[in-house]
Amino acid sequence: MPGLVAVLYGVIAYGFTLVALLYLVGFVGNFVVPKSIDSGTAGPLLTSMVFDALLIGLFAIQHSVMARQSFKRWWTRVVPPSIERSTYVLFTSLTLLLLYWQWQPIPAPVWTVHNPAVAGGLDGTFWLGWVVLVASTCLLNHFELFGLSQVFARLFGKQLPDPKFRTPLLYRFVRHPIYLGVLLAVWATPSMTVGHLLFAGMITGYILIGIQLEERDLIKQFGDQYRRYRQRAAMLIPLPGRRD
Repeated sequence: MPGLVAVLYGVIAYGFTLVALLYLVGFVGNFVVPKSIDSGTAGPLLTSMVFDALLIGLFAIQHSVMARQSFKRWWTRVVPPSIERSTYVLFTSLTLLLLYWQWQPIPAPVWTVHNPAVAGGLDGTFWLGWVVLVASTCLLNHFELFGLSQVFARLFGKQLPDPKFRTPLLYRFVRHPIYLGVLLAVWATPSMTVGHLLFAGMITGYILIGIQLEERDLIKQFGDQYRRYRQRAAMLIPLPGRRD
């Protein structure tokens, strides 16, 4: 019975993750979803900027702190290890949903691209970013990354193998293709507003800080193997000559 409950919990958490991710596409792209980054009634500029910055900061703190190994060691004293990852992605999804709900639009234009070819290129880059993000999760282990492998392993009484250092496909050239996908998606737009720029800028800052924290953990976990990887693969932008 505990295994079945863990699987149900993991599936629900994964469902929230899919909803939050799909909504993020529409939120940033300003389509389909009822509340997007530029829709709604605009409030006072300073108030909106501070409020939006706090929402992004809340997401950044939750997403980064709960990902640290030190937090996980403490956290798994409270929750079973099999649902630790599911709990992490559930909290991340709920934090994102709160951001979508409470986001204050700042629609003042920063740039607007009128050239159809350039606008089409930006739209294409936007979609490329999401493709890179999803593909990168699959290149590692999509279902383990989002907690499903762990809960099903508990249900069937199996032990997941110890983490192994791998660099499949995109990871041979870029150490963080998931973050690269996010950056492409949030910056590539023909119509950049102040609110969108604030979102993109703060997400970029968080990613750059998060990478340093994440790589510190990876060096502790994989040692010289990861240090050598850092020397041959770019952090975010694939550069000529940095290949296996």
